[in-house]
Amino acid sequence: MRVAVGMVGLGAAALMAAGCGSSSAKAASTAATNSGGSATVAIVAGENEYGNVAAQIGGPYVSVYSVDSNPNTDPHTYEATPSVGQKIAAAKLLIENGVGYDSFMGTLASASPNSARKVINVQHLLGLPDSTANPHLWYSPKTMPAVAKVLASDLSALDPAHASTFKANEAKFVASLKPWLNAIAAFKSKYGGTTVATTEPVADYLLSAMGIKNLTPWQFQADIMNGTDPTPQDVSLEKGFFTKHQVKVFCYNQQVTDPLTDSIRQTALGAGVPVVGVYETMPVPGYTYQTWMMAELNAIKKAITTGASTQHL
Repeated sequence: MRVAVGMVGLGAAALMAAGCGSSSAKAASTAATNSGGSATVAIVAGENEYGNVAAQIGGPYVSVYSVDSNPNTDPHTYEATPSVGQKIAAAKLLIENGVGYDSFMGTLASASPNSARKVINVQHLLGLPDSTANPHLWYSPKTMPAVAKVLASDLSALDPAHASTFKANEAKFVASLKPWLNAIAAFKSKYGGTTVATTEPVADYLLSAMGIKNLTPWQFQADIMNGTDPTPQDVSLEKGFFTKHQVKVFCYNQQVTDPLTDSIRQTALGAGVPVVGVYETMPVPGYTYQTWMMAELNAIKKAITTGASTQHL
């Protein structure tokens, strides 16, 4: 993760860097976009995991554009373009993560105010303060059911004729999360207390829900997340988790790498510690939010039970 400061106004949009995204119109998530006519509700999501859920709730009655949908790039250095601003201006519903992760959404929306536009800020929806340290909210099992509920409500207000469909799709989505939630509970019951190390707090909410203990100090995770060099002492401590065989798995941010994090990954592999790549952007095509989260959980479980690495989903 690399967080940069956004600039105000569409005239400066090409210079803005904040949160995560892709500067090309082609960044729309294939899995999260439904084609539709003028009657569809236009939705812009800051991240494709939210866009995917919006598409599942809205079905054929929405068209979804996900700004950040490229799992092969650093998702936290976003160059906003006028084309993204135009899509936001035309949208009837916006979904933003909050916690400073995708502040470009609010900046661009303020350039085209619309009192009728619905805005879902996930941070505010969950009642989280601005000081929330870990912005990767979609890894928490509590997040998407709450998002789905307000999506169904907002879409019903925007398109009352299809309210029953939105409500039914919400119920279907929530039910589809049960296998993942059950797998989390089963893992915690059997393997709770397992120790891991990480580069960044990307999957920390999921790791915590699984009962996993992350030995990597928060300051080290925050330094890597914010593009700051960690202290030599923290680097030595991190590598020692592997050479001293103190952890079972190394969860590595697959999208944001540099010589230091790659060196740490190589240390883990050299010590026989399996590496699991975790993502900030939902891999597409082929994944939904549900299957992505289950794949991450299964990769972690496989690493712990068989010692096998899954560096790429």
